[in-house]
Amino acid sequence: MLQNLHVKNLALIDEAEVEFEPGLNIMTGETGAGKSIIIGSVSLALGGKLPKEMIRENAPFGLVELTFLIEDEALKQTLEAMDIFPEDGCLILSRKIVNGRSVLKINGESVPASKVKEVAGYLIDIHGQHEHQSLLVRKNHLNILDSYAKNRLAKEKEKLKASYAVYKKIKSELEEAETDTAKREREMSFLSYEVEEIEAAHLIPGEDEQLEQDYRRLLNGQKIMESLTGAYEKTSEGYESASVQISHALKNLASVSEYDEPVAGFENQLMEIDNLLNDFNREIADYISETSFDEETFAEVENRLDEINRLKSKYGKTIKEILDFAAEKKERLEKLSDYDAYLENLQSEFKKIEKEVMEESKTVSEIRQSAALELTESIRKELMDLNFLDVSFSMKFEKLDYFTANGYDDAEFLISTNPGEPLKSLEKIASGGELSRIMLAIKTVLADIDDVGTLIFDEIDTGISGRTAQMVSEKMNALGRSHQIICITHLPQIAAMADSHYLIEKSVSNQTTISTIRSLDDKESIGELARMLGGVKITDTVRKSAKEMKELAANTKKTLGESK
Repeated sequence: MLQNLHVKNLALIDEAEVEFEPGLNIMTGETGAGKSIIIGSVSLALGGKLPKEMIRENAPFGLVELTFLIEDEALKQTLEAMDIFPEDGCLILSRKIVNGRSVLKINGESVPASKVKEVAGYLIDIHGQHEHQSLLVRKNHLNILDSYAKNRLAKEKEKLKASYAVYKKIKSELEEAETDTAKREREMSFLSYEVEEIEAAHLIPGEDEQLEQDYRRLLNGQKIMESLTGAYEKTSEGYESASVQISHALKNLASVSEYDEPVAGFENQLMEIDNLLNDFNREIADYISETSFDEETFAEVENRLDEINRLKSKYGKTIKEILDFAAEKKERLEKLSDYDAYLENLQSEFKKIEKEVMEESKTVSEIRQSAALELTESIRKELMDLNFLDVSFSMKFEKLDYFTANGYDDAEFLISTNPGEPLKSLEKIASGGELSRIMLAIKTVLADIDDVGTLIFDEIDTGISGRTAQMVSEKMNALGRSHQIICITHLPQIAAMADSHYLIEKSVSNQTTISTIRSLDDKESIGELARMLGGVKITDTVRKSAKEMKELAANTKKTLGESK
């Protein structure tokens, strides 16, 4: 669960820290107090998009830090498989923004945003203010179904995805192959030219490296010979050479070495040096006599290098790449040369993979349709708990006339909210408040099969009031018994159900507007409920109503808890 949120220099928040509790955490406050900034900060820490106006003006940096308590063993194993290890049962996700650049960290180690998003998927699910509008997008319905049936679908969808990739590749190759004769002949002519040009060069892997080394040597031939000759003269020839001088030194030592053991040691060392120098002189003399730097050899090396580099500019960065290119084009040329057999074989392969994709799409569709019956019935029951008194809810399947990596299904949720009315698309029948409740019902059903421990709802109560609001509050309370729920609301019926109640306030300090968040005790919670009930003027009657609402909520929670 989300244990702690720390925010600094974001929007209206100078610095705020809040400790969340298990169960139903409710956040309330006046319009514009900064309630949504809290949810925005959480999204930011989870790798979400950074709005330009998010950092406080003149602030040197912005920071948001989330601390999660990891108690579930399966979750620990999942994280460890990702090379993420909770420390003392805690996982800290943070994001620091300086000069428009972000650094995301997990337990103090910098990670890419993709890694944070992957981890967040196991920890928290955020339902934003307008997410229920996504229900109006038909393709999202199939995603919801697949999330519900993920354990049954995962293996089959992976098989389908792999088969579809092969299907798409062969289909593309087949479309290219079914060209007119003139175009095929032009391609064959060009392929022949490329293959012949490469084969005529008789390339040998690694020869370019040897040629470049020879080229450098030949290019600097005169300088090399002058340097070698100078070195030879100084070590071997003439009275002042090193060889002659060492010979004289040996004679000097030999005349006295028999009288003193250390001197004999010096003589031996110098003899070794003399032998090494003689070997060196012989080798350098042989190199000078055997090596030539003629213009003809240099021209041959230069021309060969030019030829290889010309082929590199056309066919690959290395000789190996050039040869691989030639092999690939030669294979293509052979196929085109025996075109009828090639086309027949390709058509056969396509029919085979098409049948395979069809069968796997059918398997996936059958699993989906079976799961859809369970899902829609579960959603229907949840909707009845949310004051849809006589509701029908189902899913309609249609078959696409083409394949995708996700199969051939095109599915859509249908609803009827009144007896006798036909089932219709959500976009044709559902109001904003109804969409909010439908999304809450879906989230409730998915939460029962999902391992995500924390659910965040940002004003899920849009467009509802009265008895419906009460039923939504009871549903939120029920969800809070199996998950940690963090909810921003403007309805007192929902706020009264809070296990933990937080107030977000806006104030002016030093001519600067700031938002703060603090936990409320029971008395303060009743006061906040009175504000939500009574508006500007809070009378004793309103306070009494707020207290009564809190007591009724407590009794309802107790009753619901006992009935579970």
